[in-house]
Amino acid sequence: MTERKKIEQWDLVDNAIFELIQTLSPNGTKIEWDIEPISEIRQILVDLYVEKLQLCTEYEFYPYEDIPSQTE
Repeated sequence: MTERKKIEQWDLVDNAIFELIQTLSPNGTKIEWDIEPISEIRQILVDLYVEKLQLCTEYEFYPYEDIPSQTE
């Protein structure tokens, strides 16, 4: 998977989770972007899709290789 595709997949997953958090927010309260709860929900989805339903690998769902720093 190319670095660009990895970033696109990360954005797809994290933005969808954030949208879900916003949509289900009680009383329409606006929730600020926070990667901690997003990553907690992402791990639940990994467990569901990879372990329980066996629909894909963890790498396919959320590629885990680091992207080299722009300063390197």
